[in-house]
Amino acid sequence: MDDPARVTVESDDETTRETVYDSEGEVEAGGATFRFSVGGAGDSDGDDPGEAAGGDDGNADGNGNDVDGDDADGDPLFVAPLEEVPTDSTIRRTAMRPDGRRGVGFILRRDADSGEVFAWRNSCPHKPEVPLDPGRGARVDGGEIVCHEHGARFECGDGLCTWGPCVGEELDPVGVEVRDGAVYLDDERFASVRPR
Repeated sequence: MDDPARVTVESDDETTRETVYDSEGEVEAGGATFRFSVGGAGDSDGDDPGEAAGGDDGNADGNGNDVDGDDADGDPLFVAPLEEVPTDSTIRRTAMRPDGRRGVGFILRRDADSGEVFAWRNSCPHKPEVPLDPGRGARVDGGEIVCHEHGARFECGDGLCTWGPCVGEELDPVGVEVRDGAVYLDDERFASVRPR
């Protein structure tokens, strides 16, 4: 799914609004659960959402590429090969909470000088429902990430806003580490990673 979807679940005593960056999942509010599948995600007969049409294990795209966030060893914390993390843009992933129900979109960028990889929640502090990376990679100018909606600029390291409507605020960091030429999630809030 290239563009995020805004999902609202209302119950008698609670309203939950989330921006979703995945083509399937769940959102809960006050005992009500909204399950969704967009664009044919899941299987074709609707019986087992974990089994993709065509009989594969649901972890490959139409070209046979692994897309469940696991590396060849099945590590659920694998994010991406280091060389796929850009210096002049960002890539998106979704970190899943331990309950597996609520994903948090995050973005990654590699610093061109140090090679260090940084990750932050894909959300502008000015308007949290606005993703910094809408799906094509966030714009980077002068080493800073630029919010596509209002032009706020954020430093690569600490995510400090240096210009725009949220000057002085910081992006919410997501812990990652680089080992053996790959990037892994290193944040105790999350249990696994999904592409986008």
